[in-house]
Amino acid sequence: MRIIFSRKGFDSAAGGGPSPIVDGRPVSLPIPAGAASRTTYGDLGLGEHAAKASRGRLSDRDLCHHDPMFLDDGTCLFGQCGAAQTHLANQGVGVGDVFLFFGLFREEGSKPHHRIFGYLEASEVIALRDGVPDHVIERGHPHALALHATNDVIYAGPGEQARLASDGLRLTVESGPPSLWNRPEWLKPGGLSYHDREDRWLRGSRLKSVARGQEFVADIGRRRAPREWLARVLAEIRAS
Repeated sequence: MRIIFSRKGFDSAAGGGPSPIVDGRPVSLPIPAGAASRTTYGDLGLGEHAAKASRGRLSDRDLCHHDPMFLDDGTCLFGQCGAAQTHLANQGVGVGDVFLFFGLFREEGSKPHHRIFGYLEASEVIALRDGVPDHVIERGHPHALALHATNDVIYAGPGEQARLASDGLRLTVESGPPSLWNRPEWLKPGGLSYHDREDRWLRGSRLKSVARGQEFVADIGRRRAPREWLARVLAEIRAS
């Protein structure tokens, strides 16, 4: 089994600023999109938040890359392609693995930080070059509307967004820079892709996360400790 820390949503490069925490709830803002979208920020009720986070560069009329897409039936659709999908494939990611989506967030008056805001338990991997299922097209998922790369895929399965910005879902250390994380005890040096450098693994169970990259994979095998940690994280996400 693998846990994938999957970076998504607004940041200083994509969108222009952190996603907001509104009334104690993390609201992940999808990144701006090109033509391969039919969803605007206004369609998602995020126009005002997108305008504020982007300092007026975006509005409710702008198209967004609505991905991951959390559905009302408790499932999630997540598309990936190009180098990021090649990395996932090389790491053996597939059915049975769990994506933990994280991003940059800020509550009014506080500093930006990284936190987990949702998950996807992959029960299906759809290779879009073999054809796009009608139900995915009907949902308007951006990867279903236009092929982004020859290795374009959609991961599908149970998934939800966090309803509360709890401390248990925060990755960044208290009052630290966003890239300095508290890491679980089970996550050891060499156990997370893109984080091979020894100087990233700091004392006090801290990790200096990489500034770039989307998908960071931890192969946990059958170990109990990471599975118990994952269960607690999923419970935090599902809490209302």
